[in-house]
Amino acid sequence: MSSNVSSINHPSSRPGIPIPAVNAPLVLDSQVRVERRQDVPPGKIMIVDDEIANVMIAKKILSQAGHSDFETTTDSTVAMNLIHTREPDVVLLDINMPHVDGISILSQIRSVEKFKRLPVLILTANTHSEVKLRCLELGATDFLIKPIDPMELAPRVRNALQSKMYHDQLFYHAAELEKIVLRRTKELEKSRREVIYSLARAAELRDNDTGNHVIRVGRYAGVIARNLGLPERFVDDLELAAQLHDVGKIAIPDAILLKPGKLEPEEYEIIKGHVKHGRQIIKPFAAHDAATMRSHVQTGSEILSDGTSLMRLAASIAQTHHEKVDGTGYPIGLAGDDIPIEGRITAVADVFDALSSERPYKKAMPREKCFSILEEGRGSHFDSDVLDAFFAGAADIVRIQVEFADYA
Repeated sequence: MSSNVSSINHPSSRPGIPIPAVNAPLVLDSQVRVERRQDVPPGKIMIVDDEIANVMIAKKILSQAGHSDFETTTDSTVAMNLIHTREPDVVLLDINMPHVDGISILSQIRSVEKFKRLPVLILTANTHSEVKLRCLELGATDFLIKPIDPMELAPRVRNALQSKMYHDQLFYHAAELEKIVLRRTKELEKSRREVIYSLARAAELRDNDTGNHVIRVGRYAGVIARNLGLPERFVDDLELAAQLHDVGKIAIPDAILLKPGKLEPEEYEIIKGHVKHGRQIIKPFAAHDAATMRSHVQTGSEILSDGTSLMRLAASIAQTHHEKVDGTGYPIGLAGDDIPIEGRITAVADVFDALSSERPYKKAMPREKCFSILEEGRGSHFDSDVLDAFFAGAADIVRIQVEFADYA
């Protein structure tokens, strides 16, 4: 430390004010005494100064102001270790010290993420503007010029502690809010998935004893999408959304849906209508629908918004999973890449499961026969890339088929 640093104790530095002994009560003059405040914020104060006298006087001033938790050192080489282990709430840091100066310590403090908000009050006899500028650039909180005025030290430390306490509260409050939002988002996601599965299962149980068809189609679609290299988030949503591909069956009369024999042409047309009904069941609210809902019951803007990307995906699947790449499918007759990728994927998954599952009107086909029929539809019914991705995941397809097999 430079010779100027020790001037904090030099009698000439404070004319007319006697400098107390280290262990003596700190009396500024016959009329002024540092009072112990009742509103002193809690916090650990660390003092780093290579002059023991400066450390003891600063500690004495702050003790009489009501502070009691201190960590001190005159060895600048251990300062950072102490900051890491003791985690002070404010640091009083001398600049001119041997071995490691205060600017280096300040730089190290600000390089650690958890100490970026730690108040650092610089103690210095160096009044050069470049030194002050460098400290400010490194994030110094405040400056105290030596010799330190006892009437300034306690208020500045108190202000620094109050500021840190306020910012810590904001930080922890924000972190807690983030945890709450994350937890509730997960709960909402879980509930949404359960509702979607229940709706899909309700539709499937109308003409299937177990409802595992919708699960298998969703899993098959996930295998295909993953092998196509699509984003994992999309794959997860697709696995769920594809389960709603036949939700429009809810609107099909039982006499037609459950008919064991061959359907008449007009009955088949009614069956084909399930894609339109599925879209209508799932699709997000249109603007006029939202207005109608608002006039009927005020359920909140979130409920009346455009809906989630997951539901839009499900609506797209419900409408397009019977389209064919050659344009001969229904309900619109889309062709090639005009059919959304989710529709092309679900088409392969749905047809494979229909072929490989037993129904009241047919027996389940052997796996190789199912694969052969799918291959025959390459380029006409099915997208070639999607079909390749399906065959590439044959092992996973078989595993899903076994795991979610229907048992009467």
